[in-house]
Amino acid sequence: QVQLVESGGGLVTAGGSLTLSCAAAESSFSINLMGWYRQAPGKQRELVATTTGGGNTIYADSVKGRFTISRDNAKNTVYLQMNSLKPEDTAVYYCNAPKIVYIPYSRVDYWGQGTQVTVAS
Repeated sequence: QVQLVESGGGLVTAGGSLTLSCAAAESSFSINLMGWYRQAPGKQRELVATTTGGGNTIYADSVKGRFTISRDNAKNTVYLQMNSLKPEDTAVYYCNAPKIVYIPYSRVDYWGQGTQVTVAS
C-alpha cells in the first residue's frame, strides 16, 4: 500500500541538523532518480534536491551548501542531510521517486507521506 516511507523529521533549533530518510518498498523504484521537495504552510511545493537522468544533482539555491542528498542502493533508501537549519526551512518534506520501464517506455511518479521539519529560532 505504502510505496515510499519517510522518517527523520522533527523539531530542531536554528543552526541544528536533521537527516531525512525515504525507503522504497520495492526494488522497481529508480533509486538514482529519487529527490526531495517541501511545502510550507500557504506556499506551493518546491524542489529541494533531486538527481536527473544524466546523473546531475540539482539543489534549490536556498539550501545549496547546507543540504546534501545521498542514497544507499542496497537499502533502496535516499537521504537528505540538512545542516545549519533556518526557521525558513520549516515545512513538510516529501520524497519523490519514479518507476521507469524502458522497453516499452513508461514512467510513474510516487510521493512519500511527508515528514514535518520545524526549525525554531
